[in-house]
Amino acid sequence: MRRKYKVLLLALLLGFASCSFTTKKFDNPDKDKLLIQVITFVLENGHYDPVMFDDTFSEKLFKNYLDVLDPVKRYFYQSDYEDFAKYKLTLDDQIKATDITFFNVVHERLVKRIAEAKEIYAEVLSKPFDYTLDESFNTDYEQTGFVKNKAELKDRWRRQLKFSALSNYDDIYEEELRAKEKDPSHVMKTDAEIEKEARESTLRSIEIYFNDNLEDFQREDWFAIYVNTIVEEFDPHTYYLAPNSKEDFDQRMSGKLEGIGAQLQKRNDYIKVVSLISGGPAWRSQELEVEDLILKVKQEDEDQPVNIVGMRINDAIKYIKGPKGTKVTLTVKKVDGTIKDITLTRDVIELVDTYAKSSVVKKDGMTFGIIDLPSFYVDFKDYKNINAAKDVKTEIARLKSEGIEGLVLDLRNNGGGSLPTVVDMAGLFIKDGPVVQVRSTGKAKEVLEDRDSSISWDGPLVILVNEISASASEIMSAAMQDYKRAIIIGGKQTYGKGTVQNVINLNTMLRNNTSGDLGALALTTQKYYRINGGSVQLEGVKSDVKVPGRFSFIEVGEKDKDNPLPWDEIDSADYTPWNYFDYDAIVKSSEERMKNNQQLKLIEENAKWVKGKIDETVVSLNFKKYKAELDLNEEEAKRFEAISDYKTNLTFNSTSYERSLFEKDTTDLKEKRNRWHESLSQDVYVEEALNVLEDMKASQRLKKIVTANAEVKN
Repeated sequence: MRRKYKVLLLALLLGFASCSFTTKKFDNPDKDKLLIQVITFVLENGHYDPVMFDDTFSEKLFKNYLDVLDPVKRYFYQSDYEDFAKYKLTLDDQIKATDITFFNVVHERLVKRIAEAKEIYAEVLSKPFDYTLDESFNTDYEQTGFVKNKAELKDRWRRQLKFSALSNYDDIYEEELRAKEKDPSHVMKTDAEIEKEARESTLRSIEIYFNDNLEDFQREDWFAIYVNTIVEEFDPHTYYLAPNSKEDFDQRMSGKLEGIGAQLQKRNDYIKVVSLISGGPAWRSQELEVEDLILKVKQEDEDQPVNIVGMRINDAIKYIKGPKGTKVTLTVKKVDGTIKDITLTRDVIELVDTYAKSSVVKKDGMTFGIIDLPSFYVDFKDYKNINAAKDVKTEIARLKSEGIEGLVLDLRNNGGGSLPTVVDMAGLFIKDGPVVQVRSTGKAKEVLEDRDSSISWDGPLVILVNEISASASEIMSAAMQDYKRAIIIGGKQTYGKGTVQNVINLNTMLRNNTSGDLGALALTTQKYYRINGGSVQLEGVKSDVKVPGRFSFIEVGEKDKDNPLPWDEIDSADYTPWNYFDYDAIVKSSEERMKNNQQLKLIEENAKWVKGKIDETVVSLNFKKYKAELDLNEEEAKRFEAISDYKTNLTFNSTSYERSLFEKDTTDLKEKRNRWHESLSQDVYVEEALNVLEDMKASQRLKKIVTANAEVKN
């Protein structure tokens, strides 16, 4: 199977290469124009569903590019916008002609406006803020228009900087209260002293951002942003990797990262945590969570934090990551609106920490197993030894030696990975047959099958998913659901990513390239479909047993991205469902239990409350009102503390094989597993998964009796 994918990619690359040499002459000495020419050629000839370069494309690119450059609308004036608008419907023509006039005009104006902004923020922060004024700040920048004059721009900067300083003001104020509580003789700073210190801290942060980041930003860096905006019009998973970004990408793919072990993403003006790497510092802390917003970063040898709100994500990451052993303190805004400081010790995160792991649990006299799979990882240079399917097969064997009678496969927060690996993994649970269908533009569909008739586990199977489970996780869940091989437990639907990408080295498109490294393009080349013919694109996999979760009311998933490919369906593959248990009865029984589960009711209430807080975008700049709102949030959040206090009566243990490793372990394996087992014992979803396994086991036993009686009568 791996060879088939390598041949597919090779054909794709050769197809590009041969076409490029015969239909295009990439001989323009201007690197920017050359890059546009190569990128557009690859997009038009290689993308699964290429977008037409027309006026509609031009208008969307125009809007999105300005949104990327000035999301907070604190640089450009309305008059700038009107100047740029002359190009609104001609960008498609410019791209076809490798004309970069629009980029040059906007870039020149942006550089000028950034220089002016430095004067504005310096002037604003030279004067005290009055926190007794009854004014507010709206963080929903999409509803904000461009300013008409310098007075309006200065006021916008003033409110944004006041909002930033207000957080510092509160931090210092709280620190003073704690100091007074600890030592009654402590003389607290005056309001004026706190205000000045908060304002100076804000000034230091913004100067670091402008002087250390924007000043180092070269024209080619800005041009890479323009190119990436062009390619992202095709779909959310097609993106440009500039030469320096390609180096970072290669480092991530090597499986060794140095930092806190969190994947970050830009959301409006904020840096958001989108996933945690199992075994990494952030994961071990049990404090940093998915959907947290990082507001400030403080190094251990510095007195003041750097405010990263508004920073480009690459610049923010420079402050967050760092050498092993060094400490970093992150000020984060939790999904419930509370602000918290989290100190982490950076470490080297090895790929082994993200591998599959298993545990054994006893329940009502029965033994069950659970396998946690953070991703569908693979090393294509050593596929036989390093891939998720092989490791899951090994864990199943170890669990079977413990006498398990049912298995839970946990794919929550699993963002996917290797397509051939998920096909191999699905084959562990079925005799043989189709697993997923793949289609490329203009080609007949390809049905990827499990051709190995052996089965590693033929007993009751439950798969846990959530709204973050994506790609390969969705293929696995959909296949097991279509075969009626497993019960899927999770939210309303999974992420909804039904596309396949390949990374194309753009330098392979050229002969005798003398223009320098052009970088690479992550390109959507295929869509995959369930064996029943439906796509998971946008719609995801609908759970058999739907349970509320923290993401139930938050906008996450493919449908909430810009420019997603549409949902569609193709003909079903030829497959035979298992039907070895009473599916409808088991689902109904689980739903009845869920209806009366107080923990899940509290989780759902919390999810609704969090959604309400996210929708509140207007913040008071009056300190008393701001403080009252924070205090109210913290007070309201207390009623949800019982969620983390939840405890089942279940005890989880490592397999005999793993326990034998503990005595000679030098990697804190035992501590990692103890922490994992503790979290499993507090997990209401795992608890219900085990209940479902019991029902499946009973149903399977009943079916055998019915079948045996029928055979006797015959």
